[in-house]
Amino acid sequence: MTEHHTAAKLDTSVPHSARVWNHWLGGKDNFPVDRAVGDDFAKLYPDIEVVARHSRAFLKRAVTLLVTERGIRQFLDIGTGMPTAENTHQVAQAAAPDARIVYVDNDPLVLVHARALLTSTPEGRTDYIDADLHEPASIIAAARATLDLTQPVGLILMNILGHVPDLERAVTIVRELLAELPSGSYLLTADGTNVIDGPAFEEAIAVWNANAPLGYHLRHPDQIARFLDGLEVLEPGLVPCSRWRPSPAATGEDLREVDEFGAVARKP
Repeated sequence: MTEHHTAAKLDTSVPHSARVWNHWLGGKDNFPVDRAVGDDFAKLYPDIEVVARHSRAFLKRAVTLLVTERGIRQFLDIGTGMPTAENTHQVAQAAAPDARIVYVDNDPLVLVHARALLTSTPEGRTDYIDADLHEPASIIAAARATLDLTQPVGLILMNILGHVPDLERAVTIVRELLAELPSGSYLLTADGTNVIDGPAFEEAIAVWNANAPLGYHLRHPDQIARFLDGLEVLEPGLVPCSRWRPSPAATGEDLREVDEFGAVARKP
């Protein structure tokens, strides 16, 4: 594994979304401030841990499908967060050992763990780029060192576009990234919504935004659907993550609708 990174500094006095998310998933790679804000959030919106689990499960199912049914062998995962179980490269390389994955984040603690944990199969490759979502050109330029951008790529934008307050800017970022990827590439995306348990989620988000340097903005699914314009959206479309091609054995809690909608779409 290699890294491309800038001189970012680790600040443990403010919460970071990647570390709070790690806390919700039961991980240990977080600080007291992350746990405090995460627990305050969960008191207002207990379902956040359910959302986190379904989000991770959706990612696993979607990546597996792209590798096994669509032949994708390279992924650009932006806003990857803290390494936990079943990361993108582990899921992809379990099905295709030669898969290549580039992770992008801008938290120095994520970088430290990425160096130690995001190890590739011998046949494939895993790379890490310390870069900002708001600089698509820089991301693409660095990704070219690992990915062959003449071949289809799975672009992963999970719970990251909600950090862009202006919807039009978020749509533009998606467009600029996809413009650099060839026909046959896929967008895999999901973000928090406000249609199932909106008031409680909105209240909890307000606590987050009052305590964190990088705010998050819940969106209606119709707004998230803007990211999919011009793409061929795979069935069942943009749906709660729990309802996106669930396991045939899924029942009850496994199928419960959650306020995070996800979709997978192909660039024609």
